[in-house]
Amino acid sequence: MPDTSSDILTKYARLLVEYCLKLEKDDKLLVLSTYLAEPLLQQVYRQSLKAAAHCEFQIGMDSMQRIFFTEADANQLQFISPRTKMAIEEYDAVLSVMAPFDLAELEDVDPKKKQVSNAARAELTGTMMRRKSEGSLDMCICAYPVQALADEAGMSLAEYEDFVYQACFLESPDPVGQWRQIEKDQQRICDYLDRCGRIRFEGPDIDITFSTKGRKWVNSAGTTNMPSGEVFTGPVEDSVQGRIRFSFPGFFMGQKIEDIVLEVRDGEVVKWQAQKGQSLLDSIFEIEGSRRFGEAAIGTNSRITKLTKNILFDEKIGGTIHMAVGASIPESGGKNKSAVHWDMLADMRTDGRIYADDKMIYENGKFLI
Repeated sequence: MPDTSSDILTKYARLLVEYCLKLEKDDKLLVLSTYLAEPLLQQVYRQSLKAAAHCEFQIGMDSMQRIFFTEADANQLQFISPRTKMAIEEYDAVLSVMAPFDLAELEDVDPKKKQVSNAARAELTGTMMRRKSEGSLDMCICAYPVQALADEAGMSLAEYEDFVYQACFLESPDPVGQWRQIEKDQQRICDYLDRCGRIRFEGPDIDITFSTKGRKWVNSAGTTNMPSGEVFTGPVEDSVQGRIRFSFPGFFMGQKIEDIVLEVRDGEVVKWQAQKGQSLLDSIFEIEGSRRFGEAAIGTNSRITKLTKNILFDEKIGGTIHMAVGASIPESGGKNKSAVHWDMLADMRTDGRIYADDKMIYENGKFLI
């Protein structure tokens, strides 16, 4: 296990409990993780008890997902755990702590099985997003540095620890204060964009436009993801037009898809191709609602500068954009429904521009407003 100081983990847990989840007396919290994250989970438990909340854990073991997708029949693939259903419908908060054993365990699993399993969760996904939008469910995803994540990022475990904690501002005497300042700075950008009605992303192999009329730009400053650092909206569903190449690899349920190119007409993805993972990409676009966009976003976290092959971090890279096919995020005003919400990422740091109502507001990874 990583050799992390108790001070850092205490600050991490306090950030998650007090700022991200805002736990209060008698709140019910479900924590999802693996036993590899035990040092952080212990601190989360401690901090949640100090907040007078009720904390429960669902802890995974090595190879559980692989065993499931290898052995499950059609009925089991579509089964929804009563505990999971109850948590999404009734709990006040859900915390997912990423601490995987093996990121490649689902690499050769039949994409059709993943599609069936994912589609069965459409209603639950809708409930989760609705409750989050209403403010009755707080959710947060974070990461605990483990060897599998470090290997995937091309770092030593010690380097990866530093990367994660720097991205979360945990070296700061007051991480909560840092994130509140980020929230303030990003709100200014959101307020500007809320007054605009049309957005254009332009760059190498990118020329895509969409309407945001009647939609809201959401300030993501650490209360849903930790780390965070992005502003996003839900494009008007039939307004997206153009072509976009996502220069960073995408990952869907443990499998990699590389060099994705989409052509979009009247809001619908009409052509798609990938240099690697074409069959998985095909299966994604068979899912109802997946050929329309649920999100368009701009990454703002300047402390995340390189690809780690983990979308929790990668979509926040300062100087990038990402777009998600599938379910809209209700806070943005988006209306698309789907069992899938899948982010794809493109670099804007070289020859990249963003226009809002024909005014250039962003160039080469930096806002001009």
